[in-house]
Amino acid sequence: MDEIAALIEPHIPALRRYAWALLRDHEAADDLVQDCLERAVGRWRLRRRDGDLKAWLFAIQHNLFIDGLRRKRRELLRAEVEDLSGIPEPGIEQESRAAMRDILACLDALPADQRAVILLVGVEDLSYEEAARVLGVPIGTVMSRLSRGREKLRRYLESGAQPMLRRVK
Repeated sequence: MDEIAALIEPHIPALRRYAWALLRDHEAADDLVQDCLERAVGRWRLRRRDGDLKAWLFAIQHNLFIDGLRRKRRELLRAEVEDLSGIPEPGIEQESRAAMRDILACLDALPADQRAVILLVGVEDLSYEEAARVLGVPIGTVMSRLSRGREKLRRYLESGAQPMLRRVK
């Protein structure tokens, strides 16, 4: 067991960063990493000895993330109309929620690399150098992604238009 821990432990920080980038919630990210490590240790005998351990761990984590999304979608579909009876009356608080929802929708529409930099620098208050270390990219790349991401956010918020999703083939 100590041998497994010694092999897996160096990859935990990268798994945590990736989980946070996927979920943008520290507690949920920690839970995802924990589930990933539990599954990896439980299925250690199934991994390919000649395979890349880091890639195997990231694949487990990604699959757990996708499974979680599917589970949440199923739960939302089961929600009944009675659950919506607690909706508050229109007011200032509701306008604030709508504005926050718009900002989050714009953030979600950004490419993952730009969103990660904006969140690390703008929300988590990391320096450019710290963000570059977290993402494993040069400082210039962080500044470029931050500039492009902020410009896209500004355009989305000024125009009031819903951001267009990129088409990926």
